[in-house]
Amino acid sequence: MEKKLFTIKEAQKIVFVGDTHGDLEVSKKVIKNYLIPGNKIVFLGDYVDRGKYSKENLNFLLKIKEKHPGEIFLLQGNHEGYPILKFSPAEFWESLSAKEYSSFSQKIKNMGLVAIAKNIIALHGALPDVKNLKEIEKIKLGDQNWFQICWGDFYEKPGYYLGIDSSTFRPQFGRDYFFYLMERFQKKILIRSHQPDAPQFMFNDRCLTIFSSHAYKRKREIAIADFSKEIKTAKDLKIVEI
Repeated sequence: MEKKLFTIKEAQKIVFVGDTHGDLEVSKKVIKNYLIPGNKIVFLGDYVDRGKYSKENLNFLLKIKEKHPGEIFLLQGNHEGYPILKFSPAEFWESLSAKEYSSFSQKIKNMGLVAIAKNIIALHGALPDVKNLKEIEKIKLGDQNWFQICWGDFYEKPGYYLGIDSSTFRPQFGRDYFFYLMERFQKKILIRSHQPDAPQFMFNDRCLTIFSSHAYKRKREIAIADFSKEIKTAKDLKIVEI
């Protein structure tokens, strides 16, 4: 069973990749250009659906992870959580044979949920309400904290929990919740994806939302943390169009 919390201690640079959604081209480009000595690569989830090559994209990333377990980190997004919580549209999952569905379901359940490195925390959606980072390992797939990590949205509004969106059924969280949890975890920057309508930078530039798929109108981008330089806010990261 894969750990739910990845702690990355030794890296010159970490490359963070947003939703790829069947965009095999961008996944291959990231690996070709950035899988080099000194680098670690964190994929933030949503590898399937909304793209032509979902199965190929997921298989490619799983094979690369197997070959380079210390350099590649695959986090679970909500589109990997279909076997846990059904949603629609889910063209990838609905296209699978029973054997393929069982196989991919098991592989998905072994993915991590959160990655941390120095003053950075990375995940797919929103922060979990746990007492400390070690408690992330106790999160059960399908529980409330899993739901927040994989499905949660952030908004530049005051408050903590803002309710469930009536159209997307996603849990929503505000500024107070963000700063409260970031202080508890003693982290400066959150890197996430998941929410296409979110500003790229939120919460005094401490929250970065990126996307790496052609499925959205946004640019396909990655974020690079270069630890040879001081990183205080998300604007100290290098944002690269890919």
